This record gives sequence, structure tokens and C-alpha cells, in this order.
Amino acid sequence: MMRGTAPRKRQATTDEMSVGVILGFPPDIAEELQRWRASFGDPMAGVIPAHITLVTTTPTKDWEATRSHVRDVARRQQPFTVTIAGTGSFRPVSPVVFLNVEDGFGHCVNLHEQLQSGPLERELPFAYHPHVTIAHDVAPESLDEAETVLKDYRATFPVVSMGLYEHDINGIWQLREELDFGIETDPTRGTSGTGSPGGAGRR
Repeated sequence: MMRGTAPRKRQATTDEMSVGVILGFPPDIAEELQRWRASFGDPMAGVIPAHITLVTTTPTKDWEATRSHVRDVARRQQPFTVTIAGTGSFRPVSPVVFLNVEDGFGHCVNLHEQLQSGPLERELPFAYHPHVTIAHDVAPESLDEAETVLKDYRATFPVVSMGLYEHDINGIWQLREELDFGIETDPTRGTSGTGSPGGAGRR
């Protein structure tokens, strides 16, 4: 998981901001998948760590309410195991090839439904489908290659936390807090860093 120093304090505000929530991967798996993504010519491979998006690019006008909401969902969630295996694609709707989420699929859907409520409630253009993007917006032959080369890929790992991100004024996803599952959050705890919860809804 990406961690860093304590973020600047935010006050509840009427200024709209965008947030996202993701499940990060163990470093060895994340690095391996980023190398694969780069090998398919995806220009975002170097700036988007491997992840499963739970909430993406969702506007909110109240940071404190949003943070409290995400913390509460994390507190109620127990750690679980994720297995990613085999490839799929959103083509022709979107030029995306991804790894399937097998074990943990239902946990991801449940977390998404809890998170996308209250201060983060909104209508989504597509039904939520947990996945791990491995190629996006590249040549059709590169999408074909990604779908074929990784069709037998499999990895299993524990998920014990989720990251709350803010999309800042420079267009960069900043990690604001890494929230451990099943633990009462210390209100003074926070993290800050640079990354991405996946940009557009199906990335």
C-alpha cells in the first residue's frame, strides 16, 4: 500500500472535490502487473499502480463527511482474500483488457455499494464490475496480446485496507488516508502520497 506523511487538514466546505477509493496490491504483484501493462504499450503503466477500484472520480462537497463515511465502511469490513485470474475485456464498449477478480468479487461489490452512498452517492454510467486493468486505450493488436498472454495468470493475496484518494487541482490522485479494515480509526491518523485510483470508471 502507498503511504506517506500526514495530509493537510481539510474543513467541511461547499467547494466540490473529487475522490476515489481503491484496493492496492502487494508490491511484488503490483510491480509485475505494471511491467506487463508497460509491455503492451499502455502509457499509463508508469503512473497507475495495479489496483481494484471501489469508487472512482466521485464528486463531494464535504470532505469531513466523506472521510467519516469511508472510515465507517472500513471499520465494519474484515480483511479478506482476493484472487485475480484470467483475462476479460470491455470491448467494444471500451478499449480495456483486464484481469478477472475471482475470490473477493462479492466483497468488492459489497464495499462498492456501501461506499457509493451517503456523501458519495451518485448514478454510474456502467454497472460496477471489479477488475484489474492491464491494457487501456492501446492498439487493437496490443489489446489482443494482453488478453492472450495473461489468460492463465493467477495471483492470490490478502486485502487488509483500502485507500482514500483526492483528485487535486493539478489532476493528480493524492492518497489522503489508508484505512485498515476492522479497526477503529484514529482521527489524527492520515497519509498522503501520489498515485491513481484508476481514472475513468472502467480503467
